[in-house]
Amino acid sequence: MSIHLIIDGYNLIRRSPSLRILDNQDLEAGREELIRRLSLYRQAKPFPITVIFDGSNRANPSDPKKVERGVRVIFSRMGQKADDVIIQIARETREGAMVVTSDRRLQIEAERYHATVIASEDFEQKMEMVFRVSQKGIDSDDSDQGPEIKGTQKKGPSRRLPRKLRKARKRVEKL
Repeated sequence: MSIHLIIDGYNLIRRSPSLRILDNQDLEAGREELIRRLSLYRQAKPFPITVIFDGSNRANPSDPKKVERGVRVIFSRMGQKADDVIIQIARETREGAMVVTSDRRLQIEAERYHATVIASEDFEQKMEMVFRVSQKGIDSDDSDQGPEIKGTQKKGPSRRLPRKLRKARKRVEKL
């Protein structure tokens, strides 16, 4: 099943130290930089990406949906919160959805619809790692590790995570 990244735009911007600085200077600059970074991420990992912003304070509400650099950008309508749009997309996508937010209420709501949830800080780290690897190739630190040594301890069903958590972990590892 394909992963569809659904990103709480302002949440990710305000949880990222570098994006937060741009956002404090100019709201539009923060959004543009996030979209630029997401498009670079999409080049390395070709998942469909949708980023949702609150649109209530936006000057041009006539263009709520558009595609920029391969990233689908949605602004919520007047009187509607971005969280509601995120939940609606997660409900439609179900298990293929991966919601990126650090908003606990939104995380709980998305999990109700079987979406995988990843915190904004964790996703930013993965995005940075993909960006560094794509620029430098494989890090030399990874090649210094010797062969993996397996333990002799048996692993049975008692040590196995529940199926739901195993599926979620597998999807996060694909990032």
